[in-house]
Amino acid sequence: MQFGKTGFSIALVASALLSASMVLAEPARTFKTQKVAVKIETIATGLEHPWAVAVLPDGTYLVTERPGRMRTIREGKVGAPISGVPEVYARGQGGLLDVELDPKFTSNRTLYFTASVAADGRSGTAVFRARLSQDEKQLTDVKRIFLMNKLSRGNIQYGSRIAIARDGSLFISLGDRGAQDRAQDFHDDAGSIIHIEADGSIPADNPFKDGKSALPEIWSKGHRNPQGITFDAATNKLYTAEHGARGGDEINTPEAGKNYGWPIISYGVNYSGTKIGIGMAKAGMEQPLFYWDPSIAPGAIAVYRGKMFPEWNGDLLVTALKFKLLSRLSRDGSGKITERERMFESEFGRMRDITVAPDGALLITTDEDEGALLRVSRTAS
Repeated sequence: MQFGKTGFSIALVASALLSASMVLAEPARTFKTQKVAVKIETIATGLEHPWAVAVLPDGTYLVTERPGRMRTIREGKVGAPISGVPEVYARGQGGLLDVELDPKFTSNRTLYFTASVAADGRSGTAVFRARLSQDEKQLTDVKRIFLMNKLSRGNIQYGSRIAIARDGSLFISLGDRGAQDRAQDFHDDAGSIIHIEADGSIPADNPFKDGKSALPEIWSKGHRNPQGITFDAATNKLYTAEHGARGGDEINTPEAGKNYGWPIISYGVNYSGTKIGIGMAKAGMEQPLFYWDPSIAPGAIAVYRGKMFPEWNGDLLVTALKFKLLSRLSRDGSGKITERERMFESEFGRMRDITVAPDGALLITTDEDEGALLRVSRTAS
């Protein structure tokens, strides 16, 4: 077939539009881990800094992109941006961040997401509730249910992940926004885990609900930049994965009213090499369950309770940005954590989110300009 100049241009545009809506097929890759061989499929490419992934009841993937877009990925096709997403402050580490489905999503279509937002030249972390339309193209009834109490300058350390408790309340991780002393100010949301109801109100079991000695939404303090938070479905214990400075990335189990030490105690040092705080321990401050030195820069954490990999039952899976890997850690009867293996190092880029899909496969996003959604499954026997 021959084209004139105009026809050729139209054909090029049509081809480009088609390519933009499709995911380029990439062959699955296999890896041998310590306990099982796995297959990694690239479900989608061309995503701009994908931060989080959730799975809708029909198996469609819902992904956030840090610049402020939320999309569906269905049957190998990346959908157009979902309308109704509020304006976000997409600078540095900020933007559209986590997303989680309400436990009753099938009937109420409700979801929650976090984002950095700006006002008067300052920014901070916010939490939103919305409903996803039946055709999965629009957010409706969008409402901001939380905004940290002090906005500030700078574009780093916003947190922020969402973990939904069995009663439907929300635990959200907030970074110190690069101002480390804020993590010890109990009247400042920065550097804390907060606990709110689905409508933004304060739960009755919060440790400071009267607001006298601390903000009523605060659950725990002394956190630097927890970008991973999750519940163990079997034990109902809450876990966080937190960025240290130079060294001192931590895994913690935030408990009501407790102080996890940053920046008074840390297993890391300042980026200049100088000492942080008073050292590694202080009475009244909690020790991490596990720490990394050097830092791996943890992106998210999951406790594996799926059926696909029984060999990993109860293990902690932590994505890493700096070393571009997935860390698998096990716990013994006393709760001691040991890092067992580092998987897929430098094979796929900066690993951000990790989610256990309903079938037990792992879903991982890569935080790159040309990011991807990966699916990790068991190879055929």
